[in-house]
Order: sequence, then C-alpha cells, then structure tokens
Amino acid sequence: QVQLVESGGGLVQPGGSLRLSCAVSGFAANKYVMSWYRQAPGKERELVATSATTGDNTNYADSVKGRFTISRDNAKNMMYLQMNNLKPEDTAVYYCNAPARLYLGYWGQGTQVTVSS
Repeated sequence: QVQLVESGGGLVQPGGSLRLSCAVSGFAANKYVMSWYRQAPGKERELVATSATTGDNTNYADSVKGRFTISRDNAKNMMYLQMNNLKPEDTAVYYCNAPARLYLGYWGQGTQVTVSS
C-alpha cells in the first residue's frame, strides 16, 4: 500500500526556518525523481522543488530558489525540505510525491506551513 506521510510543518515567523520530512512506503523512492509541492488557499498546487534519484541534481521554483533545499535519504525512503528565510507567501500545505506517479492520483495528507507574525 502506497503511503506518503509529510510532517514537520507548523507556525513560524517571517524569516524563520522549518524542515519538512516525507516518509515514503509502498514503492521504492530511490527509483524515482521526487518532488515537493505546495497548495495555498484558493490556489492550484504548484511544484516547489525536485530531486533526481541520487539527489545530486535538484531544481527549484524561482520563488524559493536560494531559500529552500531539497534532500533525500534513499536508504530510509525519506525526503526532506529545508526551508529558510520563510515568507508569508510560503504559507501553504506542502506535499511530496513522485512526478512519474502523479497519474495514480495519490497524495498524502500534507503538512501545513503557516508563516505569520
């Protein structure tokens, strides 16, 4: 059974940091490009960051470049998103997934990130 469990979200002040975690089960994450997505209220889900299978090639949305870092631990089937210098516009529910598996329509419950003073 496929499971994507995101955690680590919370309420943080502007300029603060959070580290999100994604626990993958039911498929071998090390065989897939993995990504973080987010969905803000009233907006469509957007791609935030992507990691190649080995983690040595990463890409970021322009809005988070230089502030967010995606990483993965394939031995543990885990993925992470280190978020620094958070801004109010980063407020959203954050999800992890494998782009190649999006057609299956499965998403985890996500983790809420709220950036507010």
